[in-house]
Amino acid sequence: MWGRIRGPGVLEVSMLQLKPISEEAIPAALAKAERYRLLQEPREAESIYRDVVCANPGDQKGLAGLLLALTDQFDHKPGVHVDEARQLLPRLRDEYERAYYEGVILERWGKAQQVRGSPAYVVLDWLRAAMACFEKAEAVRPAGNDDAILRWNACCRLIMRETFEEETRSQRTPNEADAGFSEEVPLI
Repeated sequence: MWGRIRGPGVLEVSMLQLKPISEEAIPAALAKAERYRLLQEPREAESIYRDVVCANPGDQKGLAGLLLALTDQFDHKPGVHVDEARQLLPRLRDEYERAYYEGVILERWGKAQQVRGSPAYVVLDWLRAAMACFEKAEAVRPAGNDDAILRWNACCRLIMRETFEEETRSQRTPNEADAGFSEEVPLI
């Protein structure tokens, strides 16, 4: 427990203070944070994006990156919740970006619920909500930007795949599910 025990070499947490980065360092910090995301180290990326947003609260790349770094942790870090990422949405200036990233948040939260073993209807509700956001984004997207359509299609395919697999599982008899064939097939 850091900071609660006083003694040699122990800092009190109340004495710790974050150090700000300069605005000139923002481009390099953004590149570094993106590398951490690609290395699947979202906590490190989150920390850097928070530093960027502290240095320039309106930095759109920093805000979007922070939002994505938070969503990267949905299925790994129980303390990160969908609401924390959604709180960043009003700070995005562009209507398309707000709708698109809201869809990303909801899609990733739905997938995290799937990983956690939530019932299918819960996952489907989150994915459907994400698809509604992607439709809003599609309506106001810049020319040549079909990212919202790509995400909508990915959600659609996931729903179709899961629905098909669920239907297939429910149609099998217990023996078919265990052995891979029905009792009517003769064993040779």
